[in-house]
Amino acid sequence: MLRNNYVTVDLAAIRNNYQVLRNCVPPHVRVMPVIKADAYGHGMIPVAKTLQMLGVEDFAVALVEEGIALRRAGITARILVLGATMPDAVNEAVTNDLTQTVFSAEMVEWINQAAARKHKTATVHIKLDTGMNRIGLRTKEEANALSAALNAAANVKPTGIYTHFASADEPLEDGSLNEYSHRQLERFHELRSCFDESIPAHVANSAMSLLAPEAYFSMIREGISLYGYPPVKTVLSFTHALSWRSEIVHIKEIQKGETIGYGRTFTADKDMRIATIAVGYGDGYHRTISNKGQMLICGKRAPIVGRICMDQTMVDVTDIPHAQVGEEVILIGTQGNETITAEEVAQWADTISYEVLLGITARVPRLYMNA
Repeated sequence: MLRNNYVTVDLAAIRNNYQVLRNCVPPHVRVMPVIKADAYGHGMIPVAKTLQMLGVEDFAVALVEEGIALRRAGITARILVLGATMPDAVNEAVTNDLTQTVFSAEMVEWINQAAARKHKTATVHIKLDTGMNRIGLRTKEEANALSAALNAAANVKPTGIYTHFASADEPLEDGSLNEYSHRQLERFHELRSCFDESIPAHVANSAMSLLAPEAYFSMIREGISLYGYPPVKTVLSFTHALSWRSEIVHIKEIQKGETIGYGRTFTADKDMRIATIAVGYGDGYHRTISNKGQMLICGKRAPIVGRICMDQTMVDVTDIPHAQVGEEVILIGTQGNETITAEEVAQWADTISYEVLLGITARVPRLYMNA
């Protein structure tokens, strides 16, 4: 590693966060870790291998390509592709024993034909759209048509039925489920009645898993909480798994009235000491936090000054006299008594922790601890 800019992922934290939620639900309820988008930037293969060693039997991804990568890495657990599988991807999904999401008779026919050619039985999960208005069937007419298609497909077996909640992470002030989520749960029951009731159901994401025991069914999906960021308030001990570090590469003294960076968006109101950090938006460090965000240096917060560049960022170290070239800088993580979380970075950027975590680009190396 020639540039000191890297992410560390604590796999012990991943194990802890899985176990915390595993212990929260009854033993008969399976926990499906969601490891799409490279495990939210944490590294899909290392995370999957870590969890499979714990006995995890189900994973969820977004793309067939992600499922294939897991198979090639030796993951033998069940893998559900949450996204819609189009005709060009069906053959690969069947070949690699990936469970596909279906919500139309046409999709069932594609999969049935591919499975018949390979003399296999393909597994599918039925997706019900109960109010997200993204993918999934919405009406009982659509549900009955899909049910009939599944009954007629000799090479397709439904092994799950599910939905997704649009605002489960926005509970009421008392911490209870909001009305829209209640309506979605009711709609799920209505649409589910069109199918064989013995098909295992899963509807709870991280938020629902923490708020609504009535939504456990046969399995829950653990997404962002797996990485230490539960989306609702909880007393459970989730641990942040990812830290991001860089270093100071230059320090300069500037005078009152001088400007910093592209567009000259920052003007010094006094003589200042400015450090240049080896990180920028080319690494996935959000440009939108220019002149708003902070970094940790010598255990203190250093404000970002000027626009974040593609490869470098400037911060004010006037009040951190011990800062010097080569000093470690924390972008996400803890140093001394101070902590910057992905949630705090997200607040500066007016986005969510998910985007901050998975936005860290591939040119930032990932180092794994406690494998």
